[in-house]
Amino acid sequence: MNYSWRIARIAGTDVKMHSTFLLALAFYMWQGYQEGGLWAALLTGGFVLALFLCVLLHEFGHIAMARRFGVRTPDVLLLPIGGMARLERIPEEPIQELLIAVAGPAVTLVIASGLYLVLSALNHAPLSLQEAWNGGNSFLSQVMAINWKLLAFNFIPAIPLDGGRVLRSLLAMRRPHAEATRIASRIGRAIAAGIVTYGLFHQPFNVILVLIGVFVYFAAGAELAFVESRAMARDIPLGDVMLTQFQTLAIHARLEAAAAQVGGSEQQEFPVVDNLGRVEGLLTRDHLKRGLELLGSAGTVGEAMAAGVPALAPELPFLLALERLKDSGLPALPVLNAAGALVGMLTLRQAKDLLVLRRA
Repeated sequence: MNYSWRIARIAGTDVKMHSTFLLALAFYMWQGYQEGGLWAALLTGGFVLALFLCVLLHEFGHIAMARRFGVRTPDVLLLPIGGMARLERIPEEPIQELLIAVAGPAVTLVIASGLYLVLSALNHAPLSLQEAWNGGNSFLSQVMAINWKLLAFNFIPAIPLDGGRVLRSLLAMRRPHAEATRIASRIGRAIAAGIVTYGLFHQPFNVILVLIGVFVYFAAGAELAFVESRAMARDIPLGDVMLTQFQTLAIHARLEAAAAQVGGSEQQEFPVVDNLGRVEGLLTRDHLKRGLELLGSAGTVGEAMAAGVPALAPELPFLLALERLKDSGLPALPVLNAAGALVGMLTLRQAKDLLVLRRA
């Protein structure tokens, strides 16, 4: 089930909103209504939206810097605890990761500083540090104060927070990337455990801190697993791990016959070949289902398949093959030898299972 929706597309990056963000917005507006009526509810809602606009700008700071190093960002997800920009890959050059990590906080610093200057000008005197940190009664002063707090929070040295990525990049300047990630992940999980403990025993009980601590704890572990998997997959040739036992479908076969063949197999994806055995496309169970609905049983496999499917070479490093598979948007790709003959397949399910086994 999909719990997020795309609300915009900015410069090639999808902006998605998680359903829990709407729940949080409704919750805070209801609290505002209980305390001060409709106007307070609207003001609270406006403040939450302004806050997440600042968070979105923060994330696009990361995105803009990542693009300078050729790293695309398919989407950014807005959550109640902040935003998450999903980079196509994490640069293993420490200086690149360092610059990407600090780009987001740099945007937040500009926002907070700009609001500080505006409010100081309106006040006809510089705001004190306490006024800047706590904010005042005005809308802008509250937005300024929350940006200073976000800036401080993001520099906590716990992956996946920006401070954790800065820490890893600094460690990676003298250690292998996987080892730097392992150290940063352990530090991050220790900090996350401290945040959860503080939230549990704080009076009153602070559910937001507990949720943030739990998120950081598990995200740090996931980051470590991802990096270790990449390190293991880097030097394995695809030919050593590809599937070699699989069925194919004839391009001119009717969908009725293909359904009978697919129904008796546990295979999920089928290379489609012509009379000479050359790969012409890929048919998944979803393709077959849609083909039967649109074309009927008399339709052909060639009409229902995904055509123009890129092929992989068996000598390709497994990590690079996996990246090409993800870029294709397909669940599987054929593997062809130098003569163009079909010799194997790589599927997402097989790749995930292989990485889990090798990590174990």
